[in-house]
Amino acid sequence: MNEKSLICISCPVGCHLKVSRNPAGDGYTVSGNQCPRGAAYAINEMTDPRRTVTATVAAASAAMPRIPVRTDRPLPRKLIDNLLNQLYQVTVTPPVKRGDVLIDNVENTGVKVIFSSDCPQD
Repeated sequence: MNEKSLICISCPVGCHLKVSRNPAGDGYTVSGNQCPRGAAYAINEMTDPRRTVTATVAAASAAMPRIPVRTDRPLPRKLIDNLLNQLYQVTVTPPVKRGDVLIDNVENTGVKVIFSSDCPQD
């Protein structure tokens, strides 16, 4: 039985989790969690790991040559490299406001890339 060690990031406690696949292959066993969120986090990490992506995009602005962006919710980890490559090729023309959408639907996941900061026009 393969066992994986994780540190839960669902809350500030940071439980040290052990997660392993059940022998019958019909699920996972999680130990070390102090709340149900820890178990859910561990199972999600094993089945469909996701991350919130933060990056910057180039801006046609002397005052702010790069503007921070982020996903509005976690994106499947396997899609992150493609998203970053796409973001690093973008140049934005200000003005933009924090919360404005840069990419509306990353690879048909429903995840949006939004601006994390205002950038006024020069």
